[in-house]
Amino acid sequence: MKWTEGILRLKGLVAAGLVLAGSALAAETLFSNYTLNVNASAETGKLWVFSRGDIYSGVTLLTLNVAGDGTVRLAESSQGQMDDSLTAVHDSIFWDDMAERRRTPSILAGKLGYVLPMVGMNDDESYLQPRGFFSVRGVDEIYGTPLAVPEKLEDTDSSAMSYASSGFAYDSSAKAMWIARGSAGLALYDVSGNSAKKSFYALNLETKTLDSAKSSYSFNSKKNPDIFAVALHPETGDLWMATSKGLWKRSSDGSVKKASSALDSSRVTGVWIGGDPLQIIAETSYRKSGSIKGGLWRLKKDAKDFAKVAFLDTAGKTVKKDVYDEGDYTVSGIAFLGKTAFIAVGASATSVSGYFKLDSAGVRAWEQDDDGRNTWLYGYGTGATDRDAIITSICAFPLTKNSTGLALATYGNGVSVSADSGKTWNTILNRAKLGDNLGSVRMVPSVITAGDQALVSYKVSQDSKITIDVFSYDMRKVRTIVKDAPRNADNSRSTNPKVDFWDGYDKAGRPCTMGVYYVRVKDNHDNVGWGKVMTLGGRK
Repeated sequence: MKWTEGILRLKGLVAAGLVLAGSALAAETLFSNYTLNVNASAETGKLWVFSRGDIYSGVTLLTLNVAGDGTVRLAESSQGQMDDSLTAVHDSIFWDDMAERRRTPSILAGKLGYVLPMVGMNDDESYLQPRGFFSVRGVDEIYGTPLAVPEKLEDTDSSAMSYASSGFAYDSSAKAMWIARGSAGLALYDVSGNSAKKSFYALNLETKTLDSAKSSYSFNSKKNPDIFAVALHPETGDLWMATSKGLWKRSSDGSVKKASSALDSSRVTGVWIGGDPLQIIAETSYRKSGSIKGGLWRLKKDAKDFAKVAFLDTAGKTVKKDVYDEGDYTVSGIAFLGKTAFIAVGASATSVSGYFKLDSAGVRAWEQDDDGRNTWLYGYGTGATDRDAIITSICAFPLTKNSTGLALATYGNGVSVSADSGKTWNTILNRAKLGDNLGSVRMVPSVITAGDQALVSYKVSQDSKITIDVFSYDMRKVRTIVKDAPRNADNSRSTNPKVDFWDGYDKAGRPCTMGVYYVRVKDNHDNVGWGKVMTLGGRK
């Protein structure tokens, strides 16, 4: 395969009030509640969100405002659909145990806009074929830039995802973006001139240089390490590179050298720079004897080298165990807000996720349970999400002229936004217009498997007591979700997301067989509403 030039124009769709899922379904706020990335936009109070439905992918631009009581509210939204053969998130993101593949990198890159990886279908029709990157300049301007694979690398036994776009760094002064591409090294996308230019590089450990890597370049695993992530130092302009052979940096004069003795021989899978005072956070992760060994490291301002991040109990005392490695955590993303780094993580091969709050001393436990066990992860239990959903991404963004907001993407529960540094959160979901007094009932999503959660969405115009029942296709009652539960009148909806959902199980705790089920919502004022959901079945 030869190096490919040019830009592929993809489908762009302004769809305020519409979202495509399958063919065309009514949507209102997000492209889908299965959100996998959030990032700042170029405008204050606006937030980019990437999400995937069952068939299509798309981006949403949210316009937010903050009420007098600190509540974050949605003002408007617009959606753009991606081509149905391409997406920004590969299909193995949740079950792949490689740290660098368990996150969706993104960046705001000048006139390139909101940048995300681009993944296409392989021969098995799975999204596991790296194609390059998306440049989202508006909901009706979604571009895809192909990045071909060097011939010599393509001929090896490496899996396709080993050369996926796994990290971005934008140099605003040079108007150029660095792209980490795993075993394919680095790409540089220069948009400083009238036409974009691509250059490709490999880190050479023997000469300590960045080699120009044309299509015939012979990548050697001993001298050319995989490059998993990149970050630009805001003060020095140095390009930091997280590689399979330690942490390296390229200075503005072009010289390349090791960036850490502590991480000299480590497989460094991530690097993030930010905060005030400035700090650099690195992640290490590798396989050993069938398990994953991981570490979270930090270089403080004026420190000589990286040290492992300390985990503190509720009394502020450092615990001896390596909490990060023991939990099999990998970083999904990091948001810097002043002295605090909010580190979104997920546990390998499980649905455990959340975020750590890292201050100058370390990651502090926020709770100790009755058995004396410390809890460091913030998430559903602390109100960061109002349903137990996997947190997939985190970012800081300019929410108002004088304040910075935090945003979380979740797989199944839209996005959560905070205006007060994570003390309180507001959930933004894909919402349909609902009728008062149970005039309409929506199930979100409308297709589940046993163990998933279909939210029962409804609205009442007066304070009520609600009963929710699930019936089979032949109208046999299989489950009562809530009975005479108090719900307040609400202009938007009266659903309590923590309990008003069906998980596909019957009253005995058995997964219901595949088919269509009806959900009845009654209040104590003789109003009745009906919704419909399909379960694909499942095992207990």
